[in-house]
Amino acid sequence: MLRKRGSLILCGTFLFITWNAILVLLLWGRPPPGQPGEPGQEQGEEAQNPPNDVVGDVLRMADAFEAELELQKEILIQIQSHQSLWEPSNRNKPKVQVPHEPVIPILVIACNRVTVRRCLDKLLQHRPSAELYPIIVSQDCGHAETAEVIRSYGNQVTHLKQPDLSDIAVRPEHKKFQGYYKISRHYHWALNQVLKTLSHSSVVIVEDDLEVAPDFFEYFRASLSLLKSDPSLWCVSAWNDNGRDGYVDPGKANLLYRTDFFPGLGWMLLREMWEELEPKWPASFWDDWMRQPEQRRNRACIRPEISRTLTFGRQGVSLGQFYDKYLRYIKLNTEFVPFTKLDLSYLKEETYRETFQKEVYSAPVVTYEDVKQGKLKGPGPFRLQYSSKDSFKVMAKNLGIMDDLKSGVPRTGYRGVVSFISRGRRIYLAPPPGWTQYDPTWS
Repeated sequence: MLRKRGSLILCGTFLFITWNAILVLLLWGRPPPGQPGEPGQEQGEEAQNPPNDVVGDVLRMADAFEAELELQKEILIQIQSHQSLWEPSNRNKPKVQVPHEPVIPILVIACNRVTVRRCLDKLLQHRPSAELYPIIVSQDCGHAETAEVIRSYGNQVTHLKQPDLSDIAVRPEHKKFQGYYKISRHYHWALNQVLKTLSHSSVVIVEDDLEVAPDFFEYFRASLSLLKSDPSLWCVSAWNDNGRDGYVDPGKANLLYRTDFFPGLGWMLLREMWEELEPKWPASFWDDWMRQPEQRRNRACIRPEISRTLTFGRQGVSLGQFYDKYLRYIKLNTEFVPFTKLDLSYLKEETYRETFQKEVYSAPVVTYEDVKQGKLKGPGPFRLQYSSKDSFKVMAKNLGIMDDLKSGVPRTGYRGVVSFISRGRRIYLAPPPGWTQYDPTWS
């Protein structure tokens, strides 16, 4: 690994030296201003016909190198933390065994919202280590004001620019969805930069309209080893779709779940998973594509009881879909939970499934009217049973949780069960006992 990184920095140094050599040659070859008597030049011609725009040529060449130099900067930042390993003064010192801490880059997907500042400010405020959590901002759209905001952070972040800003050819009925096509193209490019070009082994993706909780980094650090070791998992998300205030237990900030629904909105992906998804990455609507059975393949994500991200972006390609009714009321966790010191083995597939199903199906069955009217007696939990798509949607909508399904999977659902708080009591909206699989026609 050190040899590979050393080669990369040597390559960057070579490019830097070559660039300066080209600049020097261009300037040497330029005729001295105002020098009379040169062949083919009359007195005063220089005033009328200015010399070749060398500065313009230099700027154009600089644009060509810009994207590559940004990537080199990211590599330099990573190598800096390992510099002591190859410094001559340290080569003969006894080697001290230091626990390996994997680097988890944070990829911020940005476009034309100057409010990315709020996102970056919170990330930098809560980030415990610049070396372990490099922040990479990938910008699409070419929006100058947003680019200026990102540049204002200097070397605290790495600013990448998606090079292809062209419109995408779509069929006529999809012209209004052009934005979704561009977003999918941007994700594909940005994830390739982080996981392939920069060779990171994992990444946490954050949109530019997300604010993170104080234990955001702690949460992903603790769940990384779980994601790597359990093949039945394919992502970790910071988001609870039903995480509005009053629908979560404020005393259970440390509670985590498995979910069959891909939540997004602050999520971690491994490079191995990207290698599976990248060859078939969709042209548009990438998040709904992730929720299809062909991609999910019966794998689950980890999600929290209380969200570790909060969206503040009402404006976007979705035109505020769900924002006013649900998203703006999501509760953001404020209590720091030391997840890296907790035992998360209960989230392993076999252990979790057995324990979760036992708790759900041993809970007393109650009616929708009892839940809605607050007539439940006892601390709970309680089970509210649905038997069809329509019965699920009616009860979910009237109880205030999200009622849409993607490929038959309800938001936050695990084996068909949706867990939430109603009037201070835990409710499991669940299918009948003996549930085996989702019905993709429930969409």
